[in-house]
Amino acid sequence: MAETEDWQKLAKAKLEAINDSIPKEWRVESLPSQEQQRDVTEDFIRQYLSTDEIEITEATATASVGKISAGQWTAEAVIRAFCHRASLAHQLTNCLHETFFDAAIKDARALDEHFAMHKKPIGPLHGLPVSLKDQFHVKGVETTMGYVGWIGTFQGKIGTGKERVFESELVKELRDLGAVLYCKTSVPHTLMTGETTNNIIGYTWNPKNRNLSCGGSSGGEGALIALRGSPVGFGTDIGGSIRIPAAFNGLYGLRPSAGRLPYEGMANSMDGQNSVLSVVGPLAPSISALQLVVKSLLSREPWLHDPLVHPIPWRELPAKLPSDPLLTFAVLRHDGVVSLHPPVRRAIETVVEALQKQGHEVIEWDPPSHKRGAETILNAWTYDNGADIRSAFALSGEPMASQVATYGGEMANAPPKDATYVAANNVAKREWQKEYIEYWNSTAKVTGTGRPVDALIAPVAPFAAARPNGYLYYSYSMVVNGLDYTACAFPVTTVDKSVDVVDSSFRPLSEIDKKVAETCKSLGYHLYDRVADVRE
Repeated sequence: MAETEDWQKLAKAKLEAINDSIPKEWRVESLPSQEQQRDVTEDFIRQYLSTDEIEITEATATASVGKISAGQWTAEAVIRAFCHRASLAHQLTNCLHETFFDAAIKDARALDEHFAMHKKPIGPLHGLPVSLKDQFHVKGVETTMGYVGWIGTFQGKIGTGKERVFESELVKELRDLGAVLYCKTSVPHTLMTGETTNNIIGYTWNPKNRNLSCGGSSGGEGALIALRGSPVGFGTDIGGSIRIPAAFNGLYGLRPSAGRLPYEGMANSMDGQNSVLSVVGPLAPSISALQLVVKSLLSREPWLHDPLVHPIPWRELPAKLPSDPLLTFAVLRHDGVVSLHPPVRRAIETVVEALQKQGHEVIEWDPPSHKRGAETILNAWTYDNGADIRSAFALSGEPMASQVATYGGEMANAPPKDATYVAANNVAKREWQKEYIEYWNSTAKVTGTGRPVDALIAPVAPFAAARPNGYLYYSYSMVVNGLDYTACAFPVTTVDKSVDVVDSSFRPLSEIDKKVAETCKSLGYHLYDRVADVRE
């Protein structure tokens, strides 16, 4: 563990180790600056890859597994291609915390040997590369979770016997299913922000626009997968941390309800806070990849090894929306606090129009107060007034990033909340959840089907992406965590400055509404000349 005055040296050494782990033949000596090349996706990154590598890395996860299982591709060729592309992605965006390419290639060779001998795959994920957020423990490498004080330790502790040998439950399940693990991706220290930054690797950038955030806290996954450095990866979500990177990077991201997938044996912030649980879920460029990995994991009956996983097998549903009976969707266009930026509004309307064109019904969603729900969630995140988080920073003496500075300052002088406070907040959350579910049930009175709405369409965030220190409002994503509903982010469109114009009659409802609207000035898709004063 570092002495407090040495944190900068330790962080620098760790960063150098990460960068040095990239094979020399995959290092690019002269990369353009962010100003010279904002978008490094697609054709830009392809210039450093062979034709075969492009074909392999741009195939869907299901296609990759199919080709490997049919003997058309080897697992070793596939993992080598993804290790190369992941190395490029890191050099362009700072998205990796750990690489273990040699171990991955060794694992892939073993899978190829098994296939050559038995003429069948070891499991449904045979040879599939899978990336992991740096909360998962993987043998042979560290888990820093972005904390300098965790370098060389097991979650900040020395001499536990778990250092570099312990593995999280989901990691074990993935290995047994035939997946090949090869890297761990960047996170913001604390995990509690929609941007990804820490004192080890710096800021992780959005590969579509390297002036913007890749999202957080599973931001490294978002950047890596957007650059096709991974066909599918796993992140976690306590307030939007899977869905935000998915939305910012044009990916699919599944936030299951708590207890669906195994979280056992993972590193976390505020471990033991059970009012609003962090959950594990996948991110990928294709919806079929999400189905493949979740279905495969559930086939392992993870509830036998994680006591918090519910014993619910995979349930097959129709691949397409039924035309008879038609479905009813609700749409949330405004949460009553903060307005959506023009491209996000357009994305919502695009989805609504597509569903209506197919004959499905869409109604307005006017639920119980999201602001009230968000307050109970924020209360849960600060039961200890940041004591757990500050203890992690105290291990090295490193400073907090400005994005999470709220856990210092005045909060540092406040005592943890007592059991009475926690119980009262749990009651308040439960009452809000009850009110919300009864509102959902009540929609049966207004739908054309006579059933409650089948699903809700809502934005992940009020903006298409955020600049550093520009993620100012989280309620759109975090209310899902408070309700503990399953949610999936999916790509719809991209920003178009010629179309995404601001309503000249816009008047903000509050100061936070005004501040979020003003961030349009720096996001490059429309410039407000001036945001009007708050509506009286």
